[in-house]
Amino acid sequence: MQRLFLVILLGLLLTLPASATFPQVRVLVEGATFQGTNGITVGPDDHLYVASVSGRQIGVVDPRTGRVLERFGNEVGVETPDDLTFGSDGSLYWTSIYTGQVGRLFPDGTSQIIANLPPGANPIAFNSDGRLFVALSAFGDALYELDPDGVDTPELLIDQPGSLNGFEFGPDGLLYSPSLSTGSVVRIDVDARTLETVATGFGLITAVAFDSLDQLYATAPTGEIFRVDIVTGTFEVAADLAEGGDNLAFDDRDRLYVTSLLDGSIRRVNLDTGRIRTVVSGGMTTPGGIAVTPRGFFGLRDEVWVADFFSLRSFTGFTGRELEFVPTIPLLTPLVGPSTIAVDGDHFVLSSWILNAVQVYDPATESVLTSVGDFATPLNAIGWDGDLVVSELGTGSVVRADGDDPTQRTILGSGLAVPTGLALDHGDLYVAEWAAGTIRQLTQAGQILDPAPVIVSGLAQPEGLIVLDDGDLAVVETGAGRVTRIDPVTGATSLIADDLELGAIAPVGAPPTWLFSGIAQGQYGRLFVSGDIANVIYSIRLVHH
Repeated sequence: MQRLFLVILLGLLLTLPASATFPQVRVLVEGATFQGTNGITVGPDDHLYVASVSGRQIGVVDPRTGRVLERFGNEVGVETPDDLTFGSDGSLYWTSIYTGQVGRLFPDGTSQIIANLPPGANPIAFNSDGRLFVALSAFGDALYELDPDGVDTPELLIDQPGSLNGFEFGPDGLLYSPSLSTGSVVRIDVDARTLETVATGFGLITAVAFDSLDQLYATAPTGEIFRVDIVTGTFEVAADLAEGGDNLAFDDRDRLYVTSLLDGSIRRVNLDTGRIRTVVSGGMTTPGGIAVTPRGFFGLRDEVWVADFFSLRSFTGFTGRELEFVPTIPLLTPLVGPSTIAVDGDHFVLSSWILNAVQVYDPATESVLTSVGDFATPLNAIGWDGDLVVSELGTGSVVRADGDDPTQRTILGSGLAVPTGLALDHGDLYVAEWAAGTIRQLTQAGQILDPAPVIVSGLAQPEGLIVLDDGDLAVVETGAGRVTRIDPVTGATSLIADDLELGAIAPVGAPPTWLFSGIAQGQYGRLFVSGDIANVIYSIRLVHH
């Protein structure tokens, strides 16, 4: 009886009118300190230097307190940094995975781009002679030697070495690296340009590092830290973080620091005792698309789901407490790096522009029901009577793929200027054009409209789009940091909320939408919007219209 009373009280609180004391806009979920942590190194000042691809910055962290002391970003040329290292003069070098640039930050604070490689510039390391080496991975596969002063042209040493990542020179002067394509540790003689396998059978490992005793360690996205014998090729689990290892570095006391691609944390591992200490806490890192499902007693609570690229996360719609966490690591899990999510009956439709994939996921069984990987840079996807409707950046189209045979496709709209958000209402399909600032109606009662009429124009880079409970549309204008209501019949607009920290500018090589700004409506009318700049999820109470 008491539980029933609490449920009824909660329902009443969630349906309070606009005059209630709750703020119209509040932060429901605050994400991690860093929007992902990737490469890491210990600087001459004993601070931790951490690269964040999605955060597009390098952070400086006090390892004792976890306090972020400084952040370097675009103002010094840092853009999507994936790995970093220090030169003998104290200069900080970094790689940019999206642009292919390799940068140098001098001790006096000035900076220089020393090389322009193809996209995919990733691991970086000096050898004992001060020679600098960089490899491409993810978007390419090659090993280069670079001039640390940026005068000489980069020299290609090995083409297709096997997707090297997070490498380091060993005591024998050879370069040790994980091979993402083979799941092994390899070593490379950079002068002879030869490569051999040291140890294999790991599955997927992402970085290696030596301690002061010349013992090699490797980390895996599943959380294991492996101790590797470079003579015999045998290995053992030295520590287990449970999940999320990306890169690692030792300080001068052999304390091991590990970054996480899953949650943006930094953890310190005592390999003697197995004790793990969190230096920088993690959480949501790259909030994109939003979906809401009912949860709890009689389904009276909202469960807010977010596509967080390396995971799907869900939170309570009232308190923001995290409920579910599903890893989505390319090459390792069935789910592959989603940037959007939409409810389709009991399932989710997910899209990943970086892998050209659209997937249908069943959260009850935690299984992927459908996976289609040949869309032309899908920026969004929803379900429609068992079919998939996809916004394709590569073709400027919205296509409908048959649910039984996804190769069978119908073009619902073409010639669109960066199609993003999709919204469906009883056979009426709407699409947001990011670059044109318009909302178009593509179908009416299921029939294709040609030409597709513009419902409203003059919007500022619209992305997330939904049909509200009352039949109006709501769109996230990322170029203005606001959510706008649209009457689909008259095209009249009104402001729902503004001053939202969202609409991060995309780096070179990425879609202009970058991290998708999603929107969804809960069962009590409240809106949930992802804020990629602030790394938050907003809860917005609709004022009665």
